[in-house]
Amino acid sequence: MDDRLFRNAMGKFATGITVVTTEVKGVSHGMTANAFVSVSLNPKLILVSIDKRAKMLGFIQETKKFAVSFLAADQKDESMRFAGQLKEGSPYLFERFGEMPVIKDALANIACTVYNEVEAGDHVLFIGEVTDLKACEGDPLLYFQATIET
Repeated sequence: MDDRLFRNAMGKFATGITVVTTEVKGVSHGMTANAFVSVSLNPKLILVSIDKRAKMLGFIQETKKFAVSFLAADQKDESMRFAGQLKEGSPYLFERFGEMPVIKDALANIACTVYNEVEAGDHVLFIGEVTDLKACEGDPLLYFQATIET
């Protein structure tokens, strides 16, 4: 099966856009991701999928902690910034939540500790146990057919 066909077919599934963050030795790191899943209610578990080539992989493996911010419809710049599609310029001013850096004004911020780590093809799946959570009202930023929708 052709890689492009697979990507195009997966792009038919609309997903919310998140920014996954962590902090290593006082330095905050973030990356845009749309591979997010709620896994379990008891215990409260979520899953993010990180490419083995991503810098974030080593950061999460080192800290054993991460946060996920669900982006709001007006946060396209944050999505593009943490996807490496915008020149960074000045450092991003993260908000602090659950001892983690998170995106300010996101629809939700979820702080986690790593519950399990599973290798899956060219990605690593991090299952996180939720340690803190907050949710706000608003519309989500969506990813559909390789484009960002508001």
